[in-house]
Amino acid sequence: MRTRWTGLPGRGGSNGAGQGRLRRQGFTMVEIALSLAIIGFALVAIVGVLPVGLQTQQENREETIVLQDAQVWLTALQGGARGYDDLTNWVERIEVHWADWDMNGRLLGQGRDLYTPTNSDITSVDAPPFLPLTNGATIVGVLGTPRYIYVPDVHRPAGFRSNHVVAYVRAFSGPAVEKPPQDDPAVNELAFRYRMVTEVVPYREWDTNWVAFDLQGLPPAEAVQRSNYWWVVRNLHVNLHEVRLLFRWPVRPNGETGNGRLVFRGVIGGVRTNLGPLHFYEPGMFARYP
Repeated sequence: MRTRWTGLPGRGGSNGAGQGRLRRQGFTMVEIALSLAIIGFALVAIVGVLPVGLQTQQENREETIVLQDAQVWLTALQGGARGYDDLTNWVERIEVHWADWDMNGRLLGQGRDLYTPTNSDITSVDAPPFLPLTNGATIVGVLGTPRYIYVPDVHRPAGFRSNHVVAYVRAFSGPAVEKPPQDDPAVNELAFRYRMVTEVVPYREWDTNWVAFDLQGLPPAEAVQRSNYWWVVRNLHVNLHEVRLLFRWPVRPNGETGNGRLVFRGVIGGVRTNLGPLHFYEPGMFARYP
């Protein structure tokens, strides 16, 4: 409301009181309409930006969860950990898609190994063991499956096996309401999930021209130097491994994944030991070639 003084002090008005009269005025309809229009434009802008802000906040939250989980997975694989039994609360299933090839690139056979908390279906070995995901050793051992394995077979030409390891995980970082002993199916169904692909390959950062060579025709000094380099390469190949973790999220009810994607790389030291289809990397054990 606005106020306006009428009359002059010390001069008599119509009432003879000698004082000015206070008259009150309200806003006009035009002013009110303009104010409402300005507020409406501001609200439209705020409402339009709000979903974008909420989506960004959700994406940042999910990425933070994946970053925290990735550190645990890298530590477990690098240390050959076998006591991470708490992982059984989060890993829903692991699939290992394998294929056998000869040295000429011809496909010899393929299949899929499936691991769940209550069952396992292993097709990569002739006498498959029963390995449900009931302990941390099984989970870490399956995830440590190398990307490529040399397969000498007396029944067919020697070749190699390629493995594609995929784990479906309910995130173990995040809101406490999603953590065990939560047994509400509705809450568990809405929990954040991601898909993780593990790739473990031998260390390969060397000069291939110095590895593939023919001693005949080389000067004696260069032949000795190349031979020494070959022994170094063999030791690195056995004792040092590169690990790559690819995360995709979120996993939707139909099995598809969203646009979230992160890749983590690390190095694993130590000899690889395998117990059937399980593979572990022992940081305290190293093979040495003479």
